[in-house]
Amino acid sequence: MDVQVGDLVIRKSHGGDIVFKVTEMFVDNDQQTHCILKGLHLRLMADSPIDDLEPIEAENLRNEIVRMESMHNDTLRQVLMRRGREREQVELRRAEATKKFTFFDLPGRVLHLDGDEEYLKMCLKTYNQLTIPAEGRWVEEAKQADVVTALLEEIRPDILVLTGHDALSGNGKKDINDINNYRNSKHFVAAVKKARLFEPSRDDLVIFAGACQSHFEAILHSGANFASSPNRIFIHAYDPVFIAEKVAFTPINKTVEVSDAITASVTGVDGVGGLETRGKFRLGMPKTPIK
Repeated sequence: MDVQVGDLVIRKSHGGDIVFKVTEMFVDNDQQTHCILKGLHLRLMADSPIDDLEPIEAENLRNEIVRMESMHNDTLRQVLMRRGREREQVELRRAEATKKFTFFDLPGRVLHLDGDEEYLKMCLKTYNQLTIPAEGRWVEEAKQADVVTALLEEIRPDILVLTGHDALSGNGKKDINDINNYRNSKHFVAAVKKARLFEPSRDDLVIFAGACQSHFEAILHSGANFASSPNRIFIHAYDPVFIAEKVAFTPINKTVEVSDAITASVTGVDGVGGLETRGKFRLGMPKTPIK
């Protein structure tokens, strides 16, 4: 089969349910060619015999891209509408004496480490659309623990996102409680632990960590506020962004309701979960007039 690195393919054995990009190819001990695959919109890594792959038809690819972009845009629109309603409530609560002043927003600042460069670019674009101050670094999952402390020292974020790709290895019969059965969960755990050595408080530094099928319990117990994936399902590329947004724009005197944060994600309760967490949004005054 004529499959090359960079091609978009589907797996015949899985009914073509997910679109992948071929990132690597190798030959095993039986001289069979295999491909390393990366989800086009899902934070999933997999490998497959080349004979199980087929290129996705142009029409199906177009439909998949339209569907995913529509899902992203709908979620973005819902977030902005929710934020507008919340801001109106803040305005109504202001005392008459302060109405002559103008206010400015100071949402939480995000540091996002991503094992996938393309996904990082997509996420940074979405942070910008959501007016969230964010710094991003492309760091493969196995190296995130090595660099996270220095980056926290440099950037001093309110919210840390550690993500990339992950997968529960094997045919589904392996012990899901054994972290060694996951492609990258142990790396996310190590990075979260390093971050917690830098800042132990879950309120001072809010952490989201994980990717598709990640060991939710291990990541949460290592110190994360939010993690994936409770039901070991695939999560969407933008899920970490929408969780971070909910924290970034929840006032510091309020707690982020876990159910609200999960609802803000694309995947929902099967894909992400977490703990009650204090918000990171501050309202300031007065706003300097622009002349």
